[in-house]
Amino acid sequence: MAGLYLHIPYCKSKCRYCDFVSFADCESMGEYCAALLKEMRLDAAALPKQAYDTVFFGGGTPSILPAGAVAMLMDALHASFEIMPDAEITIEANPGTLNETKLREYRAAGINRLSMGLQSTNDALLETIGRIHRYADFVQNYECARAAGFTNISADLMYGLPGQTVKDHLDAIETLCRLGLNHISAYSLIVEEGTPLYTDVTGGAESLPAEDDVYLMHRRGMEFLETLGYARYEISNYAKPGFASRHNLNYWENGVYLGLGLNSHSAMRINGSWMRFANTERLSDYIISCNQGIRPLASEPEVIPRAEEMFETVMLGLRKTEGISEAAFRLRFGKSIEDVYPEALKSLATRGWLVRDNGACRLTDEGLDFQNEALLAFLPD
Repeated sequence: MAGLYLHIPYCKSKCRYCDFVSFADCESMGEYCAALLKEMRLDAAALPKQAYDTVFFGGGTPSILPAGAVAMLMDALHASFEIMPDAEITIEANPGTLNETKLREYRAAGINRLSMGLQSTNDALLETIGRIHRYADFVQNYECARAAGFTNISADLMYGLPGQTVKDHLDAIETLCRLGLNHISAYSLIVEEGTPLYTDVTGGAESLPAEDDVYLMHRRGMEFLETLGYARYEISNYAKPGFASRHNLNYWENGVYLGLGLNSHSAMRINGSWMRFANTERLSDYIISCNQGIRPLASEPEVIPRAEEMFETVMLGLRKTEGISEAAFRLRFGKSIEDVYPEALKSLATRGWLVRDNGACRLTDEGLDFQNEALLAFLPD
């Protein structure tokens, strides 16, 4: 499987927790989109031909683009790359930036999955973290999306927010499930240095929930989602049957992906070597390079050594609840996972963190909770 990612680095305003490469000043948006079209042609000419199974518009806030822009980008993608007829094509959208015209445009352009950045159903919590919308805006946009023909809609929820309780998180899950969401991503807040929220938390203006309460939000949220028919398929992701994100599964299987746009990242096999490369994070450099007919890379592509490629395959694959296919690992590397990591498998199995069944190597529920520690067992001494 292979995925295409397009980064749209613009937002109506920056959320108080956000440290992504994105901008609230949209003055350069038209110039950026023109550069993005040029990068598509440059990459298509320079890189191995590849059929892409998924496309993902991420950000930033892709839905902030004006009417017609997303359809134009989709046309350009089809002109430059082979996109499979049954491709999963996702656009991220924030409530407050959508309308019926845009949603119908997305569907007509072939976008078949909508990922909505809700974060909470509690308006007071939304205000605390600097979101531009309120829950009623989400509901209105969600209903418009269903009316426009979207049958695959996901929403993001955050827990561990300042002032949030376990009940707040469980209430949000119940509310979304009543709406009929197909997919829910539930993430713990990470307070990043340099953000306004970091300043407020470290300065005592905001208080985070206790660690035990955050863990309860995770565990009880997971159990509640599963009782409501949402299967956990990755550490933070839950889906109704048939609605797991194919694009994200490709990342977790360490598959081929091409990133287009500012600060986007890519990984693929080129001339027999597993390669990784990234675009510049400087907006002016990105636009200038594309306008000059130069790929906007931050540095030269990096060859990933075989041992590192194997570790990354394990690190990403063990995020999935079904784990790593032992047959796929052997096919990719010519060795079994047991041949490469005998001591790690034995150690984690002894701790009750890892099992091998149904042709897969996977972490248990407890192992998933301590995934970072579990991965240390796979690192060389």
